[in-house]
Amino acid sequence: MPESRSLMAFDFGEKWIGVAVGQEMLGYGSGKARLKARDGIPDWNQVAELVEDWQPDLFLVGLPLNMDGTETWLCHLARKFARRLEGRYHRPATMVDERLTTHEAKQESLAQGRVPDYADEGVDRRAAELILETWCASASD
Repeated sequence: MPESRSLMAFDFGEKWIGVAVGQEMLGYGSGKARLKARDGIPDWNQVAELVEDWQPDLFLVGLPLNMDGTETWLCHLARKFARRLEGRYHRPATMVDERLTTHEAKQESLAQGRVPDYADEGVDRRAAELILETWCASASD
């Protein structure tokens, strides 16, 4: 049976970072925020508020791999972001393969009759939910 850890997932990007929270035992996430970032660096005060509000036991950070599993140039920044989370909040961070999460979130948005684009806040939050759910599904295997 899965543990009952509180999780906070990040759909990492250079300009926007989607955030979702959830419980490992439940296995699904709820999008909570979309943070503006500059070169992958968010307003850490906003992150601190989310961490204070939700008290996660574990951070999950999306790793933007290429479709063939090789690393993109953004992987370095995502790992750096994860290390900063660990250092600032003294909680572990785990990298999660996020291939196709943004694509899936955009497809879901289209299916709901919305025209998703990079300005669509819901896409970033949904992608963070998918990262959390992906990790939960793999952790229960």
